Amino acid sequence: MSLFVDRAQLHAKGGNGGAGCVSFRREAHVAKGGPDGGDGGRGGDVWLVADVNQASLLGFRDHPFRRGTDGEHGTSKRQHGSRGKDIDVPVPVGTVVRTQDGEVLVDLTEAGMRWRAAEGGLGGQGNNRFLSNFRRAPAFAEQGELGEEIWFELELKLQADVALIGFPNVGKSTLISRVSAAKPKIADYPFTTLVPNLGVVRFGDRGGKANERTEFVMADIPGLIEGAAEGRGLGHDFLRHVERARVLCVLLDLAPTAGATPQEQLDVLLHELGSYQPDLLERPRLVIGSRSDLGDSDEGPFEFVVSAITNKNLDLVVSKLATLVDMARRDEAVRVSQEIIVHRPVKDEIWVEKIAEGHWEVHGRAARRAVRFQDLRNDEAMAEMIRRLRDAGVDRLLSRSGVKDGDSVTIGEATFGWWRDHQAAGLDQDHHRATHKERLAKRRRTRGIDEFAEETDDGDD
Repeated sequence: MSLFVDRAQLHAKGGNGGAGCVSFRREAHVAKGGPDGGDGGRGGDVWLVADVNQASLLGFRDHPFRRGTDGEHGTSKRQHGSRGKDIDVPVPVGTVVRTQDGEVLVDLTEAGMRWRAAEGGLGGQGNNRFLSNFRRAPAFAEQGELGEEIWFELELKLQADVALIGFPNVGKSTLISRVSAAKPKIADYPFTTLVPNLGVVRFGDRGGKANERTEFVMADIPGLIEGAAEGRGLGHDFLRHVERARVLCVLLDLAPTAGATPQEQLDVLLHELGSYQPDLLERPRLVIGSRSDLGDSDEGPFEFVVSAITNKNLDLVVSKLATLVDMARRDEAVRVSQEIIVHRPVKDEIWVEKIAEGHWEVHGRAARRAVRFQDLRNDEAMAEMIRRLRDAGVDRLLSRSGVKDGDSVTIGEATFGWWRDHQAAGLDQDHHRATHKERLAKRRRTRGIDEFAEETDDGDD
């Protein structure tokens, strides 16, 4: 079983937020203690971190689940629950994160890059947060918000300085085993290499100066055949590991059994590279003749003739590749320094979906946050929910969508009948009378009781 995995799935689940506490101060000699319920802690986030110590996505093949820690619940005496711990998930540098529909979300191309895969839920507010001049003893609190829960598709594209390109059985694995410490499988039949192999090549101390020493990563890419750009012979699985190579090293088979001349091999390889990704033809490349011990030739579309068995010209090849890698790195550093990074805020939109005739569902995190109370049977909690929905513009959005009086509306875990009038938007008819009484009580406190005695009698009928 191969230990190299370049495709996997990830299920990221942010920690749930802790619930707010409903509590009132209870101490000796304190006749009417006020609300003192603490807030719940926020849930932990799930972060993907590009790590150079990760070589493949093997850790996700059998265990794709990663979850942040839940936040603690609030308690009395205004003690807030502790926040859940974030979780860092290391992935190889070069990991591309996609949705299950194939949309690219992030490309972790540099070591240390971080991306939040799932956000933890907010903690619920305790009843102390709802104290006001008109609400002296709030007996309700918020539930903690559920953390985000998402499936992702992970794809690894190797980031090597040099990629070895060639037909199957052309000597790529033998070459990388000679110039680095890599130990790939080597045999005398095609497609011996089925997964990429990486090796670190050290060339230096040129001129006796340690700072002129060059190290670069070389990738042995499985052999390409004609039609690879269309997916033949798992061509797409192999070619995507070439996309980010700084330098291409093309090997042409000089053996009499090659079946094609060096020029024909080069034409096919360049055609497949250009068909898959045209800018690959613009990368710096070194073309060499391989396996010269089986069929030496001084003429052909190559710069060097090498033999990994006899070590012929391997030092010249490594020196040339080191020079090309140094030049590519300098050009890349200049290009990156001139790039302008623009950060844009993420929109938190609210939208309405018609589920069935007379049944609607409101989507959006802001709307779900407005209804996360522990007990919506509490009149004060219901009034607070309606205020939040109105401030978020949900009532206007529902009216524009064509919601009629008596229709069922679902927001998160809450489902209620919608009644649209100037006195009680979004409330059941049975709740209308209680809201009307609460509004009249507020007006009495501000302008006097006698003035509204007759209005109170009329409202109770």
